Amino acid sequence: MNKKKYILLAKKAAEVQINELKKIKKVFNNSFVKAVDAIINCKGKVIFAGVGKSGLIARKISATFSSVGIPSFFCDPVQALHGDMGQIEKKDILIIFSYSGNTLELTNMLKYANRYRIKIIGVASKPDSILLKSSDIKLILPKVKEADLTGIVPTSSTSLTLILGDSLATTVMHQKKFSKEKFKIFHPGGNLGNSLLLARDIMVSGKRMPVINYRKNFKEALKVMNQKKLGIVVITKGKYLKGLVTDGDLRRDINNLSEKESLNKFMIRSPLVVSENIPASKALAIMNEKKITSLLVVSEKDLKKRDKILKGIIHIHFLLQNGIQ
Repeated sequence: MNKKKYILLAKKAAEVQINELKKIKKVFNNSFVKAVDAIINCKGKVIFAGVGKSGLIARKISATFSSVGIPSFFCDPVQALHGDMGQIEKKDILIIFSYSGNTLELTNMLKYANRYRIKIIGVASKPDSILLKSSDIKLILPKVKEADLTGIVPTSSTSLTLILGDSLATTVMHQKKFSKEKFKIFHPGGNLGNSLLLARDIMVSGKRMPVINYRKNFKEALKVMNQKKLGIVVITKGKYLKGLVTDGDLRRDINNLSEKESLNKFMIRSPLVVSENIPASKALAIMNEKKITSLLVVSEKDLKKRDKILKGIIHIHFLLQNGIQ
């Protein structure tokens, strides 16, 4: 086969799926609304189940729900026959995926849920299927054309099911006012979590900050700088930020200064400050642009005030250590 034909075949398969997936809009009806309400009001866990390809989709959707703080797990209907059914409680919701709705392995799980009055949200394409007949809320998938040569290998149908599951998750997230800050809590590691870190998550604060009163002298400033190891000393007057002295500032003038030299002579007045709520990645961009290694952090409300209270300090090393790029 001419290898260029591979691209044509792939494009054709993708085009079939793209066209078929437009049918997903048929699922967004009153039953979908009931499903969302049931999930939002669930007092227990949202448990997903399915067999084969539908099971793989169910696992993925369950992982999505868990990742946004909605207690969820996947229960394999086959393993459930050997004790896993005990994980499902009356206060839970069982969401079962099966494109045909007549998968035999689901039978015992359905009987168990019906017997103990566990709410079932069934997702299938056949209204008269075993699954949908046993379900409290019925999400009927439209019939779609599969994208393979035979027209029988689950392709478009699995993609459609995945979109439905993701749509349930994103709708519930919206209603629960899920935010980037909450996402960060559930994803403390990895690139996604790092990309959502804010200045306040990276900065040092309190006694770790090299801060000195404006009345102090050169020798005392140098001592604080050496102790805190951030390459700067922040000058304050009372509780307010007055200026900044860098390691370079001190060392450039070290031969011309007496130990009791006033800091007013060479400090940077009105130093650059950033809000505690800016993304850490933006803080790094500012440092690169200004060619500096530290940023002073203040509260959002202080940012536009003349007199500012220092909340923290970000050093470029903290950003790099946390994988911020």
